[in-house]
Amino acid sequence: MNWYPLYPKLEYSLADAYEGEHFFDSFDYGNGTEATHGFTNYVTREGAEWSNLTYATPSQAIIRVLPKDVTGTAGRPTVKILSRRRYTHGLFILDIVHVPHGCGTWPAIWLSDIDPDIWPKHGEIDIIEAVNQGNKGAQFTLHTTDGCQMDVKRKQTGTTLSTNCLNSTNYNMGCAVRGTPSSYGAKFNDNGGGFYAMEWRTAGIRMWFFPRDQAPSDIKSGKPDPSEWGTASADFPSTKCDINSHFKNHRLIINISLCGDWAGAPPVYTDEYNCPMECAEYVGTVPDGFKDAYWTINSIRVYTALNS
Repeated sequence: MNWYPLYPKLEYSLADAYEGEHFFDSFDYGNGTEATHGFTNYVTREGAEWSNLTYATPSQAIIRVLPKDVTGTAGRPTVKILSRRRYTHGLFILDIVHVPHGCGTWPAIWLSDIDPDIWPKHGEIDIIEAVNQGNKGAQFTLHTTDGCQMDVKRKQTGTTLSTNCLNSTNYNMGCAVRGTPSSYGAKFNDNGGGFYAMEWRTAGIRMWFFPRDQAPSDIKSGKPDPSEWGTASADFPSTKCDINSHFKNHRLIINISLCGDWAGAPPVYTDEYNCPMECAEYVGTVPDGFKDAYWTINSIRVYTALNS
């Protein structure tokens, strides 16, 4: 299929800015175990603040994993936060300085309606996701119910890993695209971080990664114009996927999961990333392994357009 949707220029205006000392005031904290079967213990806001797992300065927000021995517990304490605001369409720009990485980690910044009675009916958009050392690059992924395919003409620089977005295929891999090695992990952090952007509109969902020194000037000026950004890192056009019926009513979610169905699976954890021990044992007994397991976020800004 050679047809490709049009992406006419949209005029975006700032709707929400998650930044500064009040960064966490616009989020709820998830607590308890992880649905993806990880060795993960999400703590309440009070627990996160008491353990210094989340804190904000005038310029940055930090989200991290507890770096202490947790043998015998339900999981290593960590954090999942969910925006109180819900979104359908928008331009999301993430200014990230440091991403979590290391054996056993499974961090992500994503959007979804994760009510267990609804997911995946309203879809899931993973703007940034990686596991373990993260040195293969970030993955940009959609998860949906049946009827969303990406085996169509696409305009992207990333590498397509799968084209069926249906959650029940390929162990819930979704339709995934991998970015460059510098888009995640130690290489990303050593380069001073960068910007991730996701545009969600009727024509499709597109995602970009820009190293900090290559970011478009309109992002830095607060007047973003995706029509000037060139080819996206990941392109999910509406050709064989009705974007408006598959994606709606999302919360913005930031978390650091540990082990689980992807990061802790032996073919991935042991064979692909050469991590030691069994994943839950490592996560529970090697606190020094989590010195780099934290997000440092300058800002997340959400822009809306009148017609998208």
